[in-house]
Amino acid sequence: MARQNFVDYVKIHVTSGSGGAGSAHLKREKYNAFGGPDGGDGGRGGHVILRGNRNLWTLLQFKFRKHVKAGDGGRGSGSHSSGAQGEDVILDVPLGTMVRDGDTGEYLFEMTEHDETRILLKGGRGGLGNDHFKTSTNQTPRYAQPGEDGQEAWRILELKVLADVGLVGFPNAGKSTLLSVLTAAKPEIGAYPFTTITPNLGIVQYRDGRSFGIADIPGIIENAHLGKGLGHRFLRHIERNATLLFCVQSDADSISEQYRILLNELKQYNEELLDKPRLLAITKADLVDEELKEMISPDIPADIPHLFISAVTGEGMQELKDTLYRMVAANREGDDARGAMEEE
Repeated sequence: MARQNFVDYVKIHVTSGSGGAGSAHLKREKYNAFGGPDGGDGGRGGHVILRGNRNLWTLLQFKFRKHVKAGDGGRGSGSHSSGAQGEDVILDVPLGTMVRDGDTGEYLFEMTEHDETRILLKGGRGGLGNDHFKTSTNQTPRYAQPGEDGQEAWRILELKVLADVGLVGFPNAGKSTLLSVLTAAKPEIGAYPFTTITPNLGIVQYRDGRSFGIADIPGIIENAHLGKGLGHRFLRHIERNATLLFCVQSDADSISEQYRILLNELKQYNEELLDKPRLLAITKADLVDEELKEMISPDIPADIPHLFISAVTGEGMQELKDTLYRMVAANREGDDARGAMEEE
C-alpha cells in the first residue's frame, strides 16, 4: 500500500437532514366542503451513517471529502400523505475505525464488524400534520408542526489496523522484509530506520486454504508512549492485533533489553496489551552461526517463546508460520467460545 494512500486519521464535518414540515391541509371535496383536517406528516431528515467494510484498509476516501450532508425530509401534504424521507448518507469505513467527538475528543463508538451500521448523526424528525391535533373542541386545526432541524458536528475518524498478528519492534528490525516473505505484500524496504511510517498489511497463506492476516506496525522507539516519534499514532494500531510477534535483531547489543523496552512501551501506553499472546522472533539469524546462538542464549528472555528466523535464507520460517497459526487459531476459538457464552 503506497504510504500516501494510507490515511488513518481524519476530521470531518457532518450535517444530518432537517425533518419536513407537517401539512395543515383541510379536506375539501365537491360533496364535502368541510371534510376536516387531512394534513400528512413531514418526512424524517436523512441520517449520516457509518458502515463497516472489511475490504477497506484506509480512510483515504475522506481526505478530500471534509463535509458530508444528508438530505432534508419532504413536506407533508393533503389526503394524509407523508413527506418523503430525506436521503441517508452511508459512509463505508474500514473495520477498526474509532469515532470521537471532534470538539471534546470523547470516544463515541468503534466499527468492528463487516456490514455493521451505526448512526453518526441522526436526521431531524418530521413535523406532525394537523390531523394529529384534532380534538372534540377543535375539529379543524389550521396548524401543523414544523420539522425538526438537522444536526451538525465535527467527528474524528481514527483507524486502528485490524489483523490477526502484529509485528512489533524497533525501526530496522527486519519486520518489513519478514512481511514481504510471509505474504504477497510489497512494503518499502531499506537498510535505514523508519522505512515504514504507515502500517503494511498482508495475508499469510497457510496449509489447506487456511490463512491469517499480519500487519507490519511502524517501528517503535523508547518513550513512544509519551508521543515521541509519532508514538501514539503507531501504538494505537497494535491494539487491534490479536497476537503480537516481537522482532529483535540477532546482532542487537542486548536482546533481553530491547524486548524489555518494547514491552514497557506497550505497558505504558495500554496495560491491556500485555494480555495478548506473544512470540519473540530473533531476526536476521543468517548473521550468526550456531556457536554465536549458544553464546547469546542466556540473553534471550525466558518468559516468552522464541524462534531464530531469517527472511533471507528461510531459516525458521515454516516453524514461524506453524507457531503463529496455532496462536491465531487458539485465539479465534477463544473468541467463538466467548461469543457463544454471551449469546446464552
